[in-house]
Amino acid sequence: MLSIKKAFAALVATALLGVGIAAPASAQNNSRQNGLVNVSVGNVDILNNANIGVAANLAASVCGVNVGPVVLLAANTALTGAQNTVCTTNTGPVTLSQA
Repeated sequence: MLSIKKAFAALVATALLGVGIAAPASAQNNSRQNGLVNVSVGNVDILNNANIGVAANLAASVCGVNVGPVVLLAANTALTGAQNTVCTTNTGPVTLSQA
């Protein structure tokens, strides 16, 4: 009787593991792959058709600010098309625009 309980427990554990492994594979991929932006300083384009992360790092470096808020601005720019100014330098505003 004890071996039947062990066999049943092993079967249930195997079934649960199978469900846990299969669940991530069935998840939908809702990522947006068109999140490209341009970075410009004044009227000079510095970076065109750049990934949001790369553009945010560059703009944050030029402005001397933390990259976290700039990533949000870049994501907003890519999603809505709105132009966002990160900061203003001696040569002009550092802006993010949709690619």
